[in-house]
Amino acid sequence: MKTIYWSTTIILSIFLLWSAYTYLFSKAAIEGVKALGFPDHFRMQLAILKLLAVVIIVTPIVPLQIKEWAYAGIGLFFITAIIAHTAHKDPFIITVINLVLMGIMCISYIYLHKLNSYK
Repeated sequence: MKTIYWSTTIILSIFLLWSAYTYLFSKAAIEGVKALGFPDHFRMQLAILKLLAVVIIVTPIVPLQIKEWAYAGIGLFFITAIIAHTAHKDPFIITVINLVLMGIMCISYIYLHKLNSYK
């Protein structure tokens, strides 16, 4: 059970860290966010929130309720990305990737609760 939780949480965290990094330092990602119609401050805000979400979900001493809010925020990242990329008529594979990552997030969340119910 711990293996499934940590595997999915690490995959999710790596994606969020990579995404935050590109939002801050990749010219292509910065231009891509602008092309989707979002203001520059939103890109910065998303990068910071993704970094905070990673810290929250991987730190064992963070209370469960705070972790739940982090997962809710991560879910909103994915929903926003799906809507924005669909509206922008980007390739469908981007939506598929976001849906797969959302599934990984859901598995991580479910196993977080399974682990906490055994304590």
